[in-house]
Amino acid sequence: MAIWMVIGLWLVYLALTANLELSNLVVGLLIAMGLTLLLRPPRGAIQVRRLPAALWALGRYLSVVAYDAIKSGLVAARIVLDPALPVKPGIIAIPAGCDSELATALSAHAITLAPGEMVVEIDKDGVMYTHALDATHAAEYVAEAQQLRRDLLGKIFP
Repeated sequence: MAIWMVIGLWLVYLALTANLELSNLVVGLLIAMGLTLLLRPPRGAIQVRRLPAALWALGRYLSVVAYDAIKSGLVAARIVLDPALPVKPGIIAIPAGCDSELATALSAHAITLAPGEMVVEIDKDGVMYTHALDATHAAEYVAEAQQLRRDLLGKIFP
């Protein structure tokens, strides 16, 4: 069992509960051990020298996803509130370009979080077919946004 993972999960649990009673310490330790057994990290999966770059990329990735969600929410609200409803829906193909299935899934999730866009299918080659409320400018924007997500997810998940 990866002792460092157990200790890390246990400390996160204790920080979140803010309860240092003996019963909570034991429950937190059991939960941390159970999660470690379920997740079973492969040996060498976490490289300490890569950790600062991966954490920086994770922070940037989360901020990019939050910015995209807010921006597309405002655009979707404008489309809905406009009496003329300038909607030109369509489905666009977005190549994921990620080596990891987890990175592809997270990329699809980030796209789906944005109001007005939803990944409807991912084929075996990793192409995400995405429905967009306004497909006229989506293809231009998506290529740039997907490249940034791909770069960041590649640093997080080698």
